[in-house]
Amino acid sequence: MRPLTALAAAAAAALALLTTLPAFAERPFPPNAKRGVMTPAYHPDIIIDGKTRRLAPAARIFNQDNLIEMPASLRGRNIVVNYEEDREGMIVNVWMLTPEEAGQRLPARDR
Repeated sequence: MRPLTALAAAAAAALALLTTLPAFAERPFPPNAKRGVMTPAYHPDIIIDGKTRRLAPAARIFNQDNLIEMPASLRGRNIVVNYEEDREGMIVNVWMLTPEEAGQRLPARDR
């Protein structure tokens, strides 16, 4: 019985430690990131700020936990995002923002 009690105490201590750490580090967005409101559409299209945009062939969409989402699995509308375009204007990366991230301003770009 004592090994089981020790194991339970260790698990409780580990859980207490994890709850004191921040869930995720701040996500570093590239300096050329833009902000918009996204509504999913039929792949490879997405709608950003009311305009139909095309996802690049290797585009990645990151959810609020920074995990990759498949475009076909996206649901909902008016999702605040940061996004990155390639030279042709296709969307290469999309980050679905948490409420805290959406409340922050994008860094000013030097141009």
